[in-house]
Amino acid sequence: MGEKNISIWFFIGSLLTIYGIIITCVSIYDLFYPLTDGHIVLGSLHAGVWWGVLLLIIGLFYVLTFRPGKSKR
Repeated sequence: MGEKNISIWFFIGSLLTIYGIIITCVSIYDLFYPLTDGHIVLGSLHAGVWWGVLLLIIGLFYVLTFRPGKSKR
């Protein structure tokens, strides 16, 4: 019987994609409704948005590259 293996990189890509979506959404929400009253050093750079988008891009790359059912040549 044919056994099909699913690459661990697909699961890692899935996790990175989910984390990227969560971090990006929370960071965009924080842009419009700031949670802190104090001053955050380098807060104007919005690192959460950039980090979330980066995780999302890397995660989607891994998911699309190592998706199950993709033919290997």
